[in-house]
Amino acid sequence: MTDGVSSSSRSHKRIAVVGPVHPYRGGIAHFTEKTVEGLAGRGHDVLPVSFSRQYPELLFPGKTQYEPDEQAPPAVRGAPRLLDTLNPLSWLRTAQWLREQAPDAVVFQYWMPFFAPAYGIVAWLLRWAGIPSFAVVHNALPHERHVGDAWLSRVFLKACEGHIVMSDAVADNLRPLRRPEAPVRRIEHPVYDRFGEPILKGKARAALGLPLEAPVLLFFGFVREYKGLHVLLEALPAVLDALPDATLVVAGEPYGDPERYRRLIRAHGLDDRVHWYDEYIPSGDVPTFFSAADLVVQPYVSATQSGVAQIATHFEVPMIVTDVGGLAETIPHEEVGFVVPPEDPSALAESVVRFFDDNWQERLTDGVRDLKQRQHPDRLFEAIEALITVAED
Repeated sequence: MTDGVSSSSRSHKRIAVVGPVHPYRGGIAHFTEKTVEGLAGRGHDVLPVSFSRQYPELLFPGKTQYEPDEQAPPAVRGAPRLLDTLNPLSWLRTAQWLREQAPDAVVFQYWMPFFAPAYGIVAWLLRWAGIPSFAVVHNALPHERHVGDAWLSRVFLKACEGHIVMSDAVADNLRPLRRPEAPVRRIEHPVYDRFGEPILKGKARAALGLPLEAPVLLFFGFVREYKGLHVLLEALPAVLDALPDATLVVAGEPYGDPERYRRLIRAHGLDDRVHWYDEYIPSGDVPTFFSAADLVVQPYVSATQSGVAQIATHFEVPMIVTDVGGLAETIPHEEVGFVVPPEDPSALAESVVRFFDDNWQERLTDGVRDLKQRQHPDRLFEAIEALITVAED
């Protein structure tokens, strides 16, 4: 395994990128779009390939898999939607289509064993046809584990000639699932810069009905059990004892029953201090939420990495994260944020209060700006180019 990305001269390549793109929503779709856009910007001929069906509607935990009425980014407009995760015939058709395009390499976005059968069949058929596949591995194993996850992931990952990971935790999970000779490139998760620039804090808070001077915490993204919103709600009363005008903004659609969280809000008398926008946040509204926040809080119970941290980094907002998975790798303690133990409301509350009482905002914001430079998306594109070069040698 190599840490970091070595420089290498690159030549024009024909690269297919398999993963969700618009109209699918969420962080993986945004990441896939950025991958396509960035590789094309470096002179490669890039072929995005998306899903005709990503998840069956009955199994999807949210309200919809699709973006609100937004136009697709130019780089992925017209991308063929070929892969149906439930239809093996589409797997064969996708592999055949890719063979006909004769790419130099195929790059898969991988984050869940559910996709391993479809991805695995395509990747193995391409391998037998002499076309190398590579995986950007967001998660080698899922946050919420099930029997058979490792076996399914191994089916796909062993078909790949190399892998890119964005945390040591994912690298550790990947190790027993890949072929030993397949190289792994470890990079920093690229900053998500697709959401535009920050707006004035006063304007952002006015749009959300928030007071201009009050401390504002932001919990952003899909609300799932492993993300620990319940821990933050348990911590909030102690925060309010020290910072009576503090406000928590929860911006994200719940996956599962939201009543658990609403009971906590009622039980602790937090109705006036928690503003929950319980829906998917469209891209155009993302700058408003991050520009309004003083501090992004990610109280995850388990994790490997988090795209929310990269959005916060782009908007230069300090963070509090828990010491799980790769989060502490991304957010060095007292450099760009604070790291606290998971499932510890008292420690979380103490760190929030310390951030405001001890005037950490300016120091940590400077650290976030430095981190933003280190997480430039070019590291991803260089890693893909390097893996292709190694496979060709």
